[in-house]
Amino acid sequence: MKIISYNVNGIRAAINKGFLDWLKSANPDIICLQEIKALKEQLDLNLFEEAGYKYHYWFSAQKKGYSGVAILSKIEPKYVEYGTGIASMDFEGRNLRADFDGFSVMSLYLPSGTNDLRLDHKLEYMDMFQDYINTLKNDIPNLIICGDYNICHEEIDIHNPKGLSKTSGFLPIERDWLGTFIDSGFIDSFRYLNAEKQQYSWWSYRANARANNKGWRLDYAMVSKPLQDKIKRAVILQDAVHSDHCPILLELDKLV
Repeated sequence: MKIISYNVNGIRAAINKGFLDWLKSANPDIICLQEIKALKEQLDLNLFEEAGYKYHYWFSAQKKGYSGVAILSKIEPKYVEYGTGIASMDFEGRNLRADFDGFSVMSLYLPSGTNDLRLDHKLEYMDMFQDYINTLKNDIPNLIICGDYNICHEEIDIHNPKGLSKTSGFLPIERDWLGTFIDSGFIDSFRYLNAEKQQYSWWSYRANARANNKGWRLDYAMVSKPLQDKIKRAVILQDAVHSDHCPILLELDKLV
């Protein structure tokens, strides 16, 4: 079972940069997308079906050209949940879950904290999301939450930990929350298999950051603990260049 998560920073822009050819080559069973920045009606859905993804689900923000998540799958889910049911979370299109036999996959796009107002929203969102997941796990113990968490957890996850310690995405309060989230019953699959590897999944478009590898690891495939023995491979696919993020890949022993 191969699952990819990718913040595409605009699905239409990514398609113009060769995303569909890359998707066919990568060939995941399921791909979770974040920051699609499009309404379903603005897309030629046949393109995704021709790429092998008969089952595709889109949850867009109310604001056009902003946020939004999607799940494309070769396997038909039993059920798809759009959002969380919490209005202050859902209007920006940040959570989409597909339930399969024996496991569920969520595409998550946590807010960024670009200013004080957005940081307050992010912190509120994080607390509500933790409560939501605590309840959800009672019904769905085999849960995989893939996406852009907009947080670097440890110093190894960011290129300049001291210089960026007061920047949103690496604030102590954000890092503590992510640690608590993991401790609530999840495994950071990349770090689980790559304890010492310093790799990133996002680079600013400024100052030639990607070429100089001045990056952040913001994207995670969190796996609930009951699936720990299924984790086979977790890698960051840095060669994909359709976005300011790159995809991450999680491979599990067959679940269905």
